[in-house]
Amino acid sequence: MIDMELYSSERKGRSRRFTVRAPERATNEVELDSVSRKPKGNAERFRQAAEPRNRAKKLPWPVILFLTGIVIPWVIPIGPLRMTIYRIVLVTTIVPCLFMWMSGRAGRVRFPDFVLLLFCAWGILSLAMVHGIETAIQSGGILFVETMGAYLLARCYIRNENDFYNMARLLFIIIVFLLPFGLVETVTGYKPLLAAFGAILPTTDITMMEPRRGLWRVQGPFDHPILFGVSCGSMLAMTHLVLGYGKSPAQRWLKSGLVVATTCLSLSSGPLSALMAQILLLSWNGMLRRIEARWKIFWGLLAVMYAFISVASNQSVPAFYITHAPLFDVWSAYYRLLQWDYGSASVVAHPFFGIGFHEYERPDWMVASIDMFWLFNAITYGAPAGILIFVAFLSLSWAIGLKKGLDERLKEYRTAYLLSMLGFFLAGWAVHFWNSSYVLFVFLIGSGAWFLDVKKETTKEIRRAKGLRQVRRPTIHTAQRPLENA
Repeated sequence: MIDMELYSSERKGRSRRFTVRAPERATNEVELDSVSRKPKGNAERFRQAAEPRNRAKKLPWPVILFLTGIVIPWVIPIGPLRMTIYRIVLVTTIVPCLFMWMSGRAGRVRFPDFVLLLFCAWGILSLAMVHGIETAIQSGGILFVETMGAYLLARCYIRNENDFYNMARLLFIIIVFLLPFGLVETVTGYKPLLAAFGAILPTTDITMMEPRRGLWRVQGPFDHPILFGVSCGSMLAMTHLVLGYGKSPAQRWLKSGLVVATTCLSLSSGPLSALMAQILLLSWNGMLRRIEARWKIFWGLLAVMYAFISVASNQSVPAFYITHAPLFDVWSAYYRLLQWDYGSASVVAHPFFGIGFHEYERPDWMVASIDMFWLFNAITYGAPAGILIFVAFLSLSWAIGLKKGLDERLKEYRTAYLLSMLGFFLAGWAVHFWNSSYVLFVFLIGSGAWFLDVKKETTKEIRRAKGLRQVRRPTIHTAQRPLENA
């Protein structure tokens, strides 16, 4: 600190004292670890910067119960209802979540919220028109609970990057838990999880399918091996980009490899095709990380590819994808094309309210199931329902993709979310989501809405995310001393 007194005879003896704060000298100051009191290296500072802010906050208990309930295959009959653990959680939480949503405690009410609500309303109306009020109350009520209940649970309780990180971590832990049981099942055909849970309460039905390449298709705690693959594979991008953010390549790829290995145990073409798409896009994102416009380039190439297939192929683009994506059974791909043809004809014949739970018209040798989620809702509840759920999915993903003002970490989290949604989108053309896989899908849709409520980043936040410390600038303070006589 330097004090300087300047006397001026022209001001009749008035004097001023100027306090000048000299610039701080550059020193070799080293930040110390709070525990070991050893100097922190660059790697340690980057690791801390990579951790989510407020990580100490735990995942809300309704989310923990819901996500763990998805892999508990108990079926509890209550009157005419088929209740499961996750359904009990949703029935318990849907009313509080509705109040939180309407009061604004889940962020702003968004356009996709209303669209999904309209989807449920139209589904209930369609069931009433086709089957009557009783079916509309029972089955329509379950539709509302599983759709809006799962969606609002995520909207209300996944509200920031910390919640999003903890959600991804819990789902990863669940997948790792399923891996050893899946290995036993794929080698022996024995289903240890269903057997263990079935010793206490009734469980979902056991699905036995023909082995593929000498291995049994793993069902796990789900209704079908294909749902096992979809549910596990949906977490690849989140594991790689959310849990792997700021980690070494070895740590990142080890966790991602566990997700890939678990998903592959399903031996199902639909989930594995979606998994391959995520792997390719993760590679694209990693290799072109320094190019800001990498995703614009990707969408441009995709548009060119779409146009080329439309012109050069005698198939439509969806048909081309369905017939070229299979990794195991080519016949199943052509069978899905037949489902598309006859299913689309059913939508045209029953455009407004669908056919409900009746079987759609098809050749006698075809089974009644519809292995195409994006078509199933239009067949069952009418074209408006199919359009509404597609618009809800697409509009939220689109809005999140265009969100501005995200820092580096949140951009990676957003990429993970969008790639997960892309995996569901692609799988939905060859797989129908039902029961636990459906509620997981809707929950994950809602888990990304918080991105839209993130405020624009500040310079301080950018620096903190990069592990940089701001340098204090020199400041000059002036203080006037009382007048003194000369």
